[in-house]
Amino acid sequence: MDTPEAPSATAAGLVRTVLGDRPVADLGRVDYHEHLFQVSPLLAGDELDDEPASGGEAALLRQGGIDAMVEATPTGLGRDPAAVARISETTGITVVHISGGHRDEHYAAGHWLPACDFTQLIERFEADVRDGLPAVDGAERAAVALGPGGEPVRAGMLKAGVGYWRISPFERRVLEAVATVALGTGVSVMVHTEHGSAAWEVLDVLAGVGLPADRVVLAHMDRNLDPGLHAELTRSGAYLGYDGMARHREAPDAAILDCLERALADGDPTRVLLGGDVARKSRYRAYGGMPGLDYLPRRFVPRVRERLGTAAVDALLVDNPGRVLTLRESSANA
Repeated sequence: MDTPEAPSATAAGLVRTVLGDRPVADLGRVDYHEHLFQVSPLLAGDELDDEPASGGEAALLRQGGIDAMVEATPTGLGRDPAAVARISETTGITVVHISGGHRDEHYAAGHWLPACDFTQLIERFEADVRDGLPAVDGAERAAVALGPGGEPVRAGMLKAGVGYWRISPFERRVLEAVATVALGTGVSVMVHTEHGSAAWEVLDVLAGVGLPADRVVLAHMDRNLDPGLHAELTRSGAYLGYDGMARHREAPDAAILDCLERALADGDPTRVLLGGDVARKSRYRAYGGMPGLDYLPRRFVPRVRERLGTAAVDALLVDNPGRVLTLRESSANA
């Protein structure tokens, strides 16, 4: 299988952040997957819903050496885009906000989002990217969330989610909708995979709409520690998200490092990203838990640098995320 050429992220490229479009060269080191606000029936008692605490946690991440992050909470799960914009301005961490939907289990019975048809999903997600995220994350589209300077807070990436070896009818609608909107707006797509399953099937659904693999990030692939699979996926052009560190009940960090090293050696090293996906207040230090968002830069990244070198760390945290977050040239001014 031929490896697609990976275009470099250039200073002319733009990334859509919560404080407006910015040159990709300004991003710096990127944590590709975190949450500052999230409320889900799957995480009862672990809600991220306190602006000062979430802001304090973002500050810890920034102090740990991360310059930018993706706020990966999609539609209907407690988003607060205006608060994210305030946190970004206060802490100095650049934030790209998600739109889109999650897998079925994150929506309680009767939730309005799974009831949306394909056209309604497209209209909502496209408005989030072009016009701004709603200030109130409800069934009826509310007034647009505004940043500290009065500018609309717009989504700069889209998200879908699938279950464990399952793509439900709702999840397929979201996949097809985010692919359609991504093609029309120039943003990229992140897909939650459950334990790294159904990766090829997800790529097939997106490709069926016309979205190429090099605009897709498959999240949580290191929850399935299969370096051969990972290498093959990167050679297809897809980006893989490694974000399972500090989950020692599932796998030690050493196993993730081993898999990462082999996947980079055998696959395309320009196609892997690092994140934390800490996602629970019981694991946020500012909410009274541990290990905190800064586990990634303070504990895991130094081990990657020791094992693979500084150039590899720069690729994982700077070059690769910058490339996939850059708006396609045709829609940079959308």
